[in-house]
Amino acid sequence: GVMVDQVVDHVNIDAIRAGDIVIGTLPINLVAEICARGARYFHLTLDLSRDMRGKDMSAADMRSCGARLEEYRAERR
Repeated sequence: GVMVDQVVDHVNIDAIRAGDIVIGTLPINLVAEICARGARYFHLTLDLSRDMRGKDMSAADMRSCGARLEEYRAERR
C-alpha cells in the first residue's frame, strides 16, 4: 500500500534531496546522512526468527513476521 517513485538495489546518497522519503534496511551512518540532507528515513522492520534471516521472503512471509515501516531520525556528532 506504499507508493514509490523508484526501487534501487543500492542507495546513492548523492541523489537524496530534502523532502525525499527513503525506505529500507540501511546502516545507521547512511540513515544519518539521509537525515542530514533533509530527507526522511523509514526502516522496514521485521520480527524474524534466526532461521528466517537472510532468506528471500514473499509479501505473505513479511506480513507473518509483522512487517512494518518505522520512521527513524539520526545525526552524526
